[in-house]
Amino acid sequence: MKFLKFAAAAVIAASTATTALAADYSLRFQSSDPAGNPNFELQQAWAARVGVLTNDRVNVEMLPVGTIVQHTETQDAVAAGIIDGHITDTSYFTGKDAAFGLIANPVGAYGSPSEMLNFMEYGGGKQLMNELLNPYGLQFIGASTPGLEAFISKVPLDGVDDLKGLKMRAPEGLVQNVFAAAGAAPVNLPGSEVFTALDKGVIDAADYTVFSTNHQQGMHAVAGHPVYPGFHSMPLVEVSMNKETWDSMPADIQAILEMSVRDYARDITAQLSMRDAVAVAEAIADPNITVHNWSAEERAKFRAIARSQWEKVAAKSDNAKRVYAVLSAYLKEQGLLAQ
Repeated sequence: MKFLKFAAAAVIAASTATTALAADYSLRFQSSDPAGNPNFELQQAWAARVGVLTNDRVNVEMLPVGTIVQHTETQDAVAAGIIDGHITDTSYFTGKDAAFGLIANPVGAYGSPSEMLNFMEYGGGKQLMNELLNPYGLQFIGASTPGLEAFISKVPLDGVDDLKGLKMRAPEGLVQNVFAAAGAAPVNLPGSEVFTALDKGVIDAADYTVFSTNHQQGMHAVAGHPVYPGFHSMPLVEVSMNKETWDSMPADIQAILEMSVRDYARDITAQLSMRDAVAVAEAIADPNITVHNWSAEERAKFRAIARSQWEKVAAKSDNAKRVYAVLSAYLKEQGLLAQ
C-alpha cells in the first residue's frame, strides 16, 4: 500500500514538473513572411528546435505575416506585449530612425551571407542592434538573411550603365535611393504585385528576393534576364523579442536562444543557396532565360554609388552615424570596400 502511495505521488510530481517546464515561456513570434514561403517554413523549423533544445521550457509559436498586426507594426506590438517576438526585415522600421535602414540593408556592401553574419556576430553589429532596439523595449537575439538577392529583369543587364532609365520595383528608403543614384527609375510596389507588374510591362525589372524563390514563383517566365549572383541587396532579418521577457529568462535559456538563431541563420542561407544552385541550372538549360553575372569591375562601380548613399543616410541621425562608422570600419578591415 505504501508503495502504491509512493508511486502515485511520484507520478503526480513528475506530471507537475513537466507541466511547469512546458509552461515556463510560451512565446508568439510573428514573421514578415507568408505561410508556405520557404523562409517561413524554415522559421517554423527554428521554433520547433527551440522547444527541443530547451526541453520544452520554451515554446515558440510562429505566426505568418499579418496574423496579429501588419508587418510594419510588429516592433510596437512586441514592445507592448501583444506578440512576444518577431522575425522580420529591420528596414521596415526606418521611419523611426534612419539607422534601422542602414544596418538592415547597406545596399552593395556584402558579397555573401557570411560577410553580413560575421559583421553582426563579431564586427559590432549585434551591439549596434541592441543599442537601437533596447530603447524601444526589444532585445535583439540574432541575425539571419535569406541571402544575396538575385535581380529580376526583362531586359539584359550587364553593368551599371544598363540601369539608366530602367523602370524597376524597389522598396522605399535606401534601396530606392541607391538605384535612383545609379540612374534607374524605381517605384515602390508590394512584393505581391511584382509578377503582375512585370507581366503587364508596368516595370521592366525588380529587386525582390533570392533566385530560387523568384524561379519558383514564375518570375523568370516573364522576365528572362535575371542577374545572378545578385549585386545589390541582402536584407538583415532580425530575430528579436520583448526585452522585459528576455531579462526574466535565466542565462542558460538566453544562451540557447542565441545559439539557435546562429544555427537558423546557417540553415536558411545554406538551404536557400542549395535551392538557388538547382534553380540556376534549370534556368541556364532554358533557352528563354539568360542568366547574367556582373564582372567585379561593375560590382565595384555599383558599390561606390551605394556608398555615397550610405553617407547621406548617416547624416540623418546620431544612431545612423554610429552604424555608418562601425560598418565602414568592418568593411575596410575585411578588405570588402575594394571589391
